[in-house]
This record gives sequence, C-alpha cells and structure tokens, in this order.
Amino acid sequence: MKLLSPTLLQKIRLLDPLRQIDQVVDVLIIEGKIAAINPENIPSQVTYLKAINWLLAPALVDLYSLSSEPGHQERETFSSLLKAAQAGGIACLNLLPNTSPPLDNPAPISMLSQRLIAEQTSLKVNFWGGVTLGLEGKQMSDLRELAQVGVIGFTDNHPFKQLGLVRRVLEYLKPLGLPVALTALDHGLQGDGVMREGLDALRFGLAGVPVYAETAPLAALLALVEEIRTPVHFMRISTAKGLELIAQAKEKGLPVTASTTWMHLLLSSEAIASYNTNLRIEPPLGNPGDRQALIQSLRTGVLDAIAIDHSPYTYEEKTVSFAEAPPGVIGLEIALSLMWHSLVENEELTALEFWKAVTINPLSCLGLSVQPKDWILFNPNQVWKVEPSSLCSLSCNTPWLGQEISGKVVETLYNTSLP
Repeated sequence: MKLLSPTLLQKIRLLDPLRQIDQVVDVLIIEGKIAAINPENIPSQVTYLKAINWLLAPALVDLYSLSSEPGHQERETFSSLLKAAQAGGIACLNLLPNTSPPLDNPAPISMLSQRLIAEQTSLKVNFWGGVTLGLEGKQMSDLRELAQVGVIGFTDNHPFKQLGLVRRVLEYLKPLGLPVALTALDHGLQGDGVMREGLDALRFGLAGVPVYAETAPLAALLALVEEIRTPVHFMRISTAKGLELIAQAKEKGLPVTASTTWMHLLLSSEAIASYNTNLRIEPPLGNPGDRQALIQSLRTGVLDAIAIDHSPYTYEEKTVSFAEAPPGVIGLEIALSLMWHSLVENEELTALEFWKAVTINPLSCLGLSVQPKDWILFNPNQVWKVEPSSLCSLSCNTPWLGQEISGKVVETLYNTSLP
C-alpha cells in the first residue's frame, strides 16, 4: 500500500534499538517522512489509520547475500533480487562477490553499479570485493584497486585453503580500513558430510559434519588475528563450540565480530527428518543445543548480527537427493516474518535485541553509521502463502514453500529519521 499524505498512524508500536525505544505511539507521516511522534497539531486533511499491532522500526540491513546476476539469471535477476529485498523490509543489501565473473576486479563491479542506476531503486546496495582471483583462490586480488571503486569490504565467501595467504591478506588489508569477512570451515574435515554430526545424523542415515570442521579453522584464523590485529568478521558461526572461541577472542580484546544466519536460529538438525533439500545449507543446521547457544549469544553480545544469506537455486537444481543438493536457501522476503514469530513472539529474544541484530549491529560490523535512515511499517499479523506467484524472487528454494506465514512489510519510508 501507499500511505496518503498526511497520515496519522494510530497506536503503532515504535521500535528504535539505537535509542532503546519500545512503546506504543501515534505517528504523523507527511510525504513519506516521519513528521512527528504523538503530534499535538494534526493537519485538518489527515488520514487516520488504525495501526494496532503494527510496527514502525528501522529497515533491515543484510550483511551478505548472493546475486545470481551475472552468470545465473535463471536463478535470480538483479531486478528480482532488489524487489525481493524491498518486499522483505531490507533497505541495505550487501552482495557477495561470487558471481560469474566474480567481483574480484573493478569491471564487473562497475557493470553491476550501472545496473543499479538503471533500476532506480531506493535501496542502498553495496558489493563485497573478492579477496582472491577466480575460483582457485591462490592469488590475491588487487585489493587497493577494489577499495578505490567503493567495495564495502572483502571476502571470498568460502574457506581459504592456505593460511599463509590469509596472513598476507590480513597484513595487506590492515591499513585500508575496510572489513574482511572470513568463513571458518575446513572442507577436508567436513568430508562427505551434509548435516551436523550427532544423533539426528545417525537417525536419518546422512553423513555428518563434525564440529571441529568449524572450530579447527576458526582457532587458526583467530591466532592470525591475535598476531596481526586486522579487524575480521566471521560469517555463519553455527556451533556452540565455535561461539566459545569467539567469546574468548572478544574477552582478549581481539578486533572480531561475528554473525550467524537466520536459518540457524530458526531450525536445528531435527528438521531434516523431512529430507527437504531446502534444508541443505552450509554450514549445516546445528543440533538443538547449537541453536539455543546461538540465540543466547545474540543476547550476550558474543554474536553481533543476523544475516539473511539469500542463496537462490532453481527447482531443478534442488530436485535431487539431500546429499546431492547444492547448499542454500532464499530468505529476503520471508526471514523477517518468520524470525519475528519464532524468536520474538516466542520470547527467545526481546524485540529490541532482535531488531538490533538485523539493523544497527550489521552496520557497525561494516564500519558504517548506525543512525537509522530508512524505516518500515510491518504488520506481523497479515497472513499470506509462500508460493512462486507471491514471491518476487525467481527462485523458491525454501522449506516454507506452500505454507501460510504471518507478517508483511506494508511500506518502507526512505531517507527519514525520528524527530
């Protein structure tokens, strides 16, 4: 919907994690801007809108997601990606470099920047630059050249095979002042595993991924950070043991931040009883104890942020056995709705704890201003069915396909702030 101007939103719940505000108020909106909170002077031609149970809160910031264009437009086009993000209440989207060709030099970044201009979107879109060239990951990109074209930071979005290269990267990046995001996963230790090792893996007859496939490389990477002191963000932390290492690093004062994905917070290995290939992600869903540890770590600050990690795949790519399915799910359009009901309404996180993890904390991890500049109106009670015709994304690889869920973004208010 499009709000008429002026509109008075009556009895709406205002959330602002920066100012620690969680209260029910009346809000005056004029020409898409927040004009007043509990206004004393109301325009004579105002439209009154009862917004009981609605939320007015900062728009979401997604730390990392995939763009399938260029290279795999059958999965997602740049246009459909932006529409999906907007539908999900995301106003700042940070895209990973794993396109084809990859974003490891200025040319493809310039091409996508031109596409962004052509889309005339109000979303803020940033690009992660590839740390190494191509798929082999043996030669460092020209990081300074990438920094000059405006990348938000650097990542390969997959594990490094050589710690010596990581050391050189951290040494080179230290004076550039841009974040570097690392993945703690050892594919050799992972082996043929497709779900987290444990009782559920034994029950379902699927090869397990041991916890040390995450903790062993994480410990090695943290040792490098302790020596070199380059700030690092750790992506997709998924185990309780991994969280212990992050907590120890923060206690030492190391310059580290960490995130997990929304899927790891909502589901655990028990869900794989369905063998739904849309539950095949990397790292795999944790055991129930891992999931609870991740949620608790958001409350204590060991984990900083929640990422959507949107990874579209076609129906054909996912219509294989569980072990053969490519890891990844979509989430831009449905993550907010599902997290709100699972985490906040079930009182696993407070509203402000949750909203901090999807707004100001991701901005802080990126070294950006945490002052909210875009706001969304969110109706948690609007019911809709997740199906291809209701999604902006071209792909529908989600375990919630065909199900009714509650929660829709009503409108996004761009370039505004609380008075």
